[in-house]
Amino acid sequence: MANQQQMANAIRALAMDAVQQANSGHPGAPMGMADMAVALWGDHLQHNPKNPGWANRDRFVLSNGHGSMLIYSVLHLTGYKLSLDDLKNFRTLHSKTAGHPEVGVTPGVETTTGPLGQGITNAVGMALAEKMLAAEFNQDGHKIVDHHTYVFMGDGCLMEGISHEAVALAGAWKLNKLIALYDDNGISIDGKVAPWFIDNTPQRFAACGWNVIDAVDGHDAAAVSKAIAAAKHSADKPTLIVCKTAIGKGSPNRAGTSKAHGEPLGAEEIKLTREALGWTAEPFKIPKEVYADWDAKAAGKAREAAWNTAFAAYKAAFPAQAKEFVRRMKGDLPKNFNQVAFDAVVAAHTKGETVASRKASQLALEAFTAALPEMLGGSADLTGSNLTNTKSTPAFRVDLAGDVVKTEGQIGRHINYGVREFGMAAIMNGVALHGGYIPYGGTFLTFSDYSRNAIRMAALMKQRVVHVFTHDSIGLGEDGPTHQSIEHAASLRLIPGLDVWRPADTAETTVAWAVALQNAHRPSALLLSRQNLAYSPKSDLGDISRGAYVLSEPANVGIKKTHGVIIATGSEVQLALAAQKLLAERKIGVRVVSMPSTNVFDRQDTEYKQSVLPAGLTRVAVEMGSTDGWWKYGCAAVVGIDTYGESAPAPVLFKHFGFTAENVADTVHAALLKA
Repeated sequence: MANQQQMANAIRALAMDAVQQANSGHPGAPMGMADMAVALWGDHLQHNPKNPGWANRDRFVLSNGHGSMLIYSVLHLTGYKLSLDDLKNFRTLHSKTAGHPEVGVTPGVETTTGPLGQGITNAVGMALAEKMLAAEFNQDGHKIVDHHTYVFMGDGCLMEGISHEAVALAGAWKLNKLIALYDDNGISIDGKVAPWFIDNTPQRFAACGWNVIDAVDGHDAAAVSKAIAAAKHSADKPTLIVCKTAIGKGSPNRAGTSKAHGEPLGAEEIKLTREALGWTAEPFKIPKEVYADWDAKAAGKAREAAWNTAFAAYKAAFPAQAKEFVRRMKGDLPKNFNQVAFDAVVAAHTKGETVASRKASQLALEAFTAALPEMLGGSADLTGSNLTNTKSTPAFRVDLAGDVVKTEGQIGRHINYGVREFGMAAIMNGVALHGGYIPYGGTFLTFSDYSRNAIRMAALMKQRVVHVFTHDSIGLGEDGPTHQSIEHAASLRLIPGLDVWRPADTAETTVAWAVALQNAHRPSALLLSRQNLAYSPKSDLGDISRGAYVLSEPANVGIKKTHGVIIATGSEVQLALAAQKLLAERKIGVRVVSMPSTNVFDRQDTEYKQSVLPAGLTRVAVEMGSTDGWWKYGCAAVVGIDTYGESAPAPVLFKHFGFTAENVADTVHAALLKA
């Protein structure tokens, strides 16, 4: 019979010791949630420490990621490849035990958490992916997708606005396999939360369509386990379990206070805590009997073996579906993807349509969503503007019983997120982390500000998530400066690991989509126009994927010598081409370079970059936005905007802000005279 109290105390001891050794960290949350962890990991969690990537494992998310020593302790104790030395290296350079849990760094960590509220939102995405995959792949008598998503979260997660977005959508989607355990300790960094956090959390969740199990003693592992067991029987609602706890449980002088939150307890208090807990082991020493109680290796191996047997039967009965499931969970694209992409790009080039790049995106999506059943689209209440829906992606819906609605045997693959940009972005991260789908979602570029931290997290976690940002400039017109992007393209380009594309026509847009889909470990953002853009004839489509290429040489307009280079993106490429012609009339020859992705171009080798932007030629950049990012290319001038926009029809704004062929030509001419 497992000694649950000692199991919990092992977490408390490891948390105290690691934080003390690092001289930084958060001991209070792990100590307070230790009994909750015993209940979940000891009695319910379906996982295999020897194979953290097992497809049908339960997902566990520590949304209050500052309590990272809880998950590190449990991973170590249950048998994951996380040693005592790793715990001793808590918060040290290049260790497996960073200050906050990081996916891809620590075996068994499902998502990177720390920015509060995003963990629970990631979990909603994971639970959504499980529900959709189950509806898509499970067959009568063959339930190969059948797992839960569990979340630990605290007051801070629930104060963050994103949690409201996530909780509402989880209820609307009836994610009954999502179970959240709320560490209700009433303490945050500033002290008791009562003066500033008066929400009736159980009623809030109930109002959003959740099953609520209230007032559970979070320090009674048996009571928490019983609540989890009840939650697993919910047929049509996600469940919130409210666990009443004391932060820093066991510490005689720090428990229940903010002093336990984010600093070491100190040697004397740790000594007193050990005595209070009856824990006699030395620092970083765990008794053999406690290891034995925690050890999940044999049980995990048996669980996965049983699933493998079930999957073998599924494969025998449904070989095509089984093969597709394996491909999807690996994240591999279909074998014919290159041909699909090639055909789509060639079609865009051949047709040469004059359409807004948001429409060009939809045209590309028609081809890609038809060929890739894993593409899961959506929009934050702007479907008709973002054009993220296609013939292959009807709306995702669930019925009153909580089952995914199917049309002609197919589930919907376009999600109406409502006006929830941040929630959408973090849910997409969760979907990508779960596996089985490639999520993409749309809103206006100016609202990327709402999504930004989740976009950053996607880049940090190296997840294939695609953001479709339309209405990318003052070209959206009368809606004015609140909706007109200025600094947004430059700002997004600063996020390490994010590819930002601002394509100029249908071919560039299709290439941007193809590259984004091929980037298995990198998110992408597509910045797309509201206004129509003429197609730019091209002699070679191959270099678009390199981020920048020579679109037009002076010879195309009858000039033999090259005097300068105009670099442009998106809708401004047409301005550059028009300016090239005007400059030719002045006997000035300029090369026009289209640079749909500065990020991708910057990763090219020096030889290619110099071939596109030769040394010794005066360079001028043109983009309807902040000028700051363009100076790194050695530009003598930038035609851009470093103020907010105005409310007026787009043509009026273009003239007002100097986005005319004449002004671009004059700017280039003046720069050449100064050179």
